[in-house]
Amino acid sequence: MENMPTLNIVLIEPQIPQNTGNIARTCAATGARLHLVGPLGFEITDAKLKRAGLDYWHLLDITTYPSSAAFFAQNEGRFYYFSTKAQQAYTEPQYPDNTYLVFGREDRGLPEELLHANPECCVRLPMIAGARSLNLSNTVAVAVYEALRQWEFPELQNAGKLTKYEWNG
Repeated sequence: MENMPTLNIVLIEPQIPQNTGNIARTCAATGARLHLVGPLGFEITDAKLKRAGLDYWHLLDITTYPSSAAFFAQNEGRFYYFSTKAQQAYTEPQYPDNTYLVFGREDRGLPEELLHANPECCVRLPMIAGARSLNLSNTVAVAVYEALRQWEFPELQNAGKLTKYEWNG
């Protein structure tokens, strides 16, 4: 995928292996890079993680970091922080090449200190009042496809094929 802009998905301290496995599958299917920032709530070898990601691991570009400090010290680009506490919708920014979509723990999200220090880069998925949040893997999938939509789905297959029939027209 040499002509595709770089999209980075960052999970800070993910706790649920099935969520991370589903996110890994989304990254593998779309060419997004996955960054796992510790401490993790599971081992990378966890069977639940592998089962959720299943046959996609060979397509995955994944990097792990021991801490948020290590991650931020090693990476540069445009960071967008996803939070239910953000003021702007995820559709408002124009995501540039080398975008990092950053997500927090399933049980508490990103640290408020990080959000407060970067208000212009904090985004949210709109929801009805009183809804706590969407599942992390669903939120990541929505965010990934918004960035890819803006980039007109580069290098991705945009048409499918029937196995027993031909599409007419």
